Amino acid sequence: MKTNFTVENVRGGSGAKAMAFVAGAPADGSVFYATTPTHIQVSLLSKPAVSYEALDPIVIVFQDPQLLYTRTESPYKTLADVITFARANPGKSRWGASNPASEERIAMEKLSRVANVKVPIVSHEGGADQMIGVLNGTFDIGIGEPQELLSQIEAGKIRVVATLTDKRLATMPNVPTAKELGFNVVVKKFRGLSGPKGISDAAAKGIHDAIKVALDSPEYKQIYTKQGLVPVLMNRADSRKFMGEFVTEVTADLKELGVLK
Repeated sequence: MKTNFTVENVRGGSGAKAMAFVAGAPADGSVFYATTPTHIQVSLLSKPAVSYEALDPIVIVFQDPQLLYTRTESPYKTLADVITFARANPGKSRWGASNPASEERIAMEKLSRVANVKVPIVSHEGGADQMIGVLNGTFDIGIGEPQELLSQIEAGKIRVVATLTDKRLATMPNVPTAKELGFNVVVKKFRGLSGPKGISDAAAKGIHDAIKVALDSPEYKQIYTKQGLVPVLMNRADSRKFMGEFVTEVTADLKELGVLK
């Protein structure tokens, strides 16, 4: 875009302060908020003074795939192995997950219901803590993003048994989706940009078009492909529609888990 951007980390309230900062910024296309599902979940669960509803989606840029994995030395070679053991040995399996209201935790709860197994799902502060539990055998499986698992995959320490995507990842063509294995669990974790309400359509289109150029850049493509990010660039109208559908879905999920009334 032939201009400089500054990335400012506005800390506090798991993104709540950042949402308030952006919502109160000039609607001239100069300030944006980097979005993930967290800002929706924080809004629904914590009821901050300024929520996701004060922001306007501008673009959805990436899908952030979720992977199910075991340690390489695990007796479970496939997701079916994990499910079979859990069904045959009630109470003896343990699955790892991230914090209680995360997309990862929701996904594991969905998987247990779809697979008709009762298994403790243990939450963690983050993916690193969970991975340690998988590596030392505390958990049969864990869930995480490609970028946080990449070093252990390359070192041969963990085995990816399934992806929670609609179709197989181009970077992992031999890894099946949970859906094709008969467990219809798909996680729509996204990364994009929102802004204060009132940003012009021209400014929104300018951001979209510039991001498309960046995504097509061979240098950048090499970086995000290695990190496992899948480009799904959506314009403003499609981003608004996607976000509305996502809010409906995650609200239903949190109610089903009993953490949202």
